Amino acid sequence: MLRESLAADLIVELPNALRLQRLVQTLREYFKAGAVCLLRLDGDSLRPVATVGLVHEALGRRFVIARHPRLAAIMASGEPTWFEPDSRLPDPYDGLLDDPLGAPLAVHDCMGVSLSVEGQAWGAITLDALQAGTFDDSARDELKRCTRQIEAAVRMTRLEQENRGLRLSRSDPQDARAPLEDGEILGQSEALQQLLRELEVLADAELPVLLQGETGVGKALFARRLHRQSRRADKPLVHVNCAALPESLAESELFGHVKGAFSGATCDRPGRFDAANGGTLFLDEVGELPPSVQAKLLRTLQSGEIQRLGAGKPLQVDVRIIAATNRHLPDNIREGLFRADLYHRLSVYPVPIPPLRERGPDVLVLAGHFLELNRTRLGLRGLRLSPAAERAVLEYPWPGNVRELEQVISRAALKQLGRGGNRSLILTLEPQVLDLDSPLKTAPPLEPPAAVDDEGPFQPLSEAVDDCQRQKIRLALSRCRDNWARAARLLEVDPSNLHKLARRLRLK
Repeated sequence: MLRESLAADLIVELPNALRLQRLVQTLREYFKAGAVCLLRLDGDSLRPVATVGLVHEALGRRFVIARHPRLAAIMASGEPTWFEPDSRLPDPYDGLLDDPLGAPLAVHDCMGVSLSVEGQAWGAITLDALQAGTFDDSARDELKRCTRQIEAAVRMTRLEQENRGLRLSRSDPQDARAPLEDGEILGQSEALQQLLRELEVLADAELPVLLQGETGVGKALFARRLHRQSRRADKPLVHVNCAALPESLAESELFGHVKGAFSGATCDRPGRFDAANGGTLFLDEVGELPPSVQAKLLRTLQSGEIQRLGAGKPLQVDVRIIAATNRHLPDNIREGLFRADLYHRLSVYPVPIPPLRERGPDVLVLAGHFLELNRTRLGLRGLRLSPAAERAVLEYPWPGNVRELEQVISRAALKQLGRGGNRSLILTLEPQVLDLDSPLKTAPPLEPPAAVDDEGPFQPLSEAVDDCQRQKIRLALSRCRDNWARAARLLEVDPSNLHKLARRLRLK
């Protein structure tokens, strides 16, 4: 019956994610397991690609094989491996089984088998149960008999990915790039998947790309992905943080200089464009570049030439530009801080990166990734979120995005351990240790509008507008506990513009 069900799915055209999800669901129902997890081998780790019966954040975990003896035993054996219910080997899923009551359930019965595709290790499938004796001899024999069909399902997924990679190749199929796994970019939301599809199409274009997004959304990761999927993947990717370049040295850092160009220039020195020649130059926070450097960058984009500081002749370079900013550059153009012609050159293809609050359950997947990192770093048996903490994580607006999430999880793990947490137990993080102060939940009641005084002196419109802006900024700061970044988000303005407005209104 099991093999017939698996075989039926093999002849049906299904999306990869759905095919694998149906696979783990079928195995769970047949073996009466509490949880089933399909894991893909990724270097020295196993990463879940399809699960059922585990908490959602388990998809973000990365299990280093050497640190998980059960997974190491499964991967070392070509046969189904079963562990005694009283085995002392820790189970990687302890505390991760999905329980409606939120209790950190421990696994009591476990078996798994390694999977291979075309003679190469692909990963493993694991089955876990809360009831000892669930996986008897007949169950283990059945898993052995259906292993080839499980491998056939993952082989079909791999073939579809390889075919997609071949379609993207513009040259000899022998030079086709292997498709990339999501790797460090975690999540399954439609917003993220749409972005990844867009980047996949855009990767081979030689056009400049402008990545737009709030601080902490991971713009550098998406730039790296663009480069790795491009025809320049075997060439350098040079990352330049424009905000960290001193204005006096920015031109030399980017374009290089010749001996004697300025005091202290004792030899010729190539710049970042030279280092990226043939590859990609990633200009992070490009809105911070000084105007003089913006002019030279525009020339390079137009002609493909750079001129080192102090040199008489230009040099030809072959560099693709990926730029990123958390600013709204049209505002900077109106304020005279950024060149309009450079903006139009860089934004041939603007790519907005969605903030974390718009990615739904992806926040739990990312939280799982950071939980596993901290579990390993702190030497804990298990680290998880309580159901209440999961709800808090989903409801919080995450103004600092993925970077803030990572800091919150790391801080909460340390705080929980410092409160007497036992490393040999499964530690559960509650909302209190996450310390998520949403401005929407802690806001004081709105002040009633002031009564209109028809008899008083008439206030000019400009003064009335200034007073209104002062009132709104003060209210936003009060709600956000004087956090200017959160206040800017609440007011729906750019943080830099808010600081300038506050100075004009003499609030700073």
